[in-house]
Amino acid sequence: MWVEDLKEAAAFIRERDDFLIVSHVQPDGDAISSTVVMGWLLEQLGKTYTMLNEGPVPSRLRFLWKSSEIRSLDGELNGPTRQYRNVICVDCADYARAGRAREWIAPDAEILNIDHHPTNDGFGRVNLMKFDAAATAEILFELLDEMALRPDVHVATAIYTGLLTDTGGFRYSNTSPLVMAMASRLLELGVNGPELAETLLERMTVGQLHILQRGLSRLSLTSNQRIAWVWVTSEDLEETGATNEDLEGLVNYPRNIEGVEVGLLFKQNGTQSVKVSMRSAGKANVAAIAQLFGGGGHVKAAGCRLTDPLPDTIEQVIGAVQKALDES
Repeated sequence: MWVEDLKEAAAFIRERDDFLIVSHVQPDGDAISSTVVMGWLLEQLGKTYTMLNEGPVPSRLRFLWKSSEIRSLDGELNGPTRQYRNVICVDCADYARAGRAREWIAPDAEILNIDHHPTNDGFGRVNLMKFDAAATAEILFELLDEMALRPDVHVATAIYTGLLTDTGGFRYSNTSPLVMAMASRLLELGVNGPELAETLLERMTVGQLHILQRGLSRLSLTSNQRIAWVWVTSEDLEETGATNEDLEGLVNYPRNIEGVEVGLLFKQNGTQSVKVSMRSAGKANVAAIAQLFGGGGHVKAAGCRLTDPLPDTIEQVIGAVQKALDES
């Protein structure tokens, strides 16, 4: 079945032209990497394409091939200049995750949906989904093989970046033998693994340090110490000089406490909403918990967004996590 899915995705690409490539809002390493990998693939085939995201490319990912050509709806563009009929969505757990980029997609568009999130609802005309893949970049590496396209060092670096970031530096349980075999092939193509690890996993901005200090000063645990959480606000970001991308990894601190089963990060966006990031040690399926609140993700890493006040959101989410742990 997987081989047939790869062939169907390859046919979708070969039979069309003039593509829009989009990924999810607040793009991470896998989202940006998958976007540029797909751009590279289309360029090898002589196709025309536009890469677009609601948010900007995180500064630490701007070294990637043609990442500067990913158009952003955050300041650069006010509205759609046109709508596309041939669309490739990468790393979007559902269609809504494309955010305002959906305004650029025609109502009768045909979508190729490439993703690895178990909560993906198969919204594409063609769906290339592999739920045990560590990253969407892993799926794209297989697609390149299917289409007989040999990666150069630029696209190999992008694929490695997606694998590296979505496996936590090859530390998470999604680090399969296939992932390590792919990483080996990519290193043979000239990828500088140590440099990428330093850039993407080790280096910290001053803003990130300050928001980490503020978040950890609020760290709380339930009485049984199985759930831990931190919270920050948009005002915290302004006052510390941090950005949204500086929040990446903050949720791991409560999760890494000995005995904690679920770690949570609550990020309040003014009075509009609260974004919740969830990480599980394995006893709770945080993807299922996130779905209760309209979100999704993976069994051990998921997220959602609520419109209730921050205290109410914390109470609701912790209640749902506690119930899931009790049932497990």
